[in-house]
Amino acid sequence: MGYQVALSPSARRDLRDIVRYISLDSPERAVAFGQFLVSNAKRLADFPEMGRVVPEFDDPSIREIVVRTYRVIYRVDHGDCRVDIARFWHGARGTPGVD
Repeated sequence: MGYQVALSPSARRDLRDIVRYISLDSPERAVAFGQFLVSNAKRLADFPEMGRVVPEFDDPSIREIVVRTYRVIYRVDHGDCRVDIARFWHGARGTPGVD
């Protein structure tokens, strides 16, 4: 049985901002890239431990996968079988905050 994957309000804002920024150049590419990020995040439903522990937080429940130049930061809750996507964070932006 897979885990439930949910986007936090911060992750939703990040995704919206990413798509808006890319759409200034190419609306079609922006939507496709947004879908690409979400589809990669949804893979965590079957493999919640596939990401590494985020070094800035040193908390085994806060992990990340890298999708192109973006860090997908997430929390794993094994008790509730949930993966909560906290942020979609561009690697050049420094340390992400996690709500």
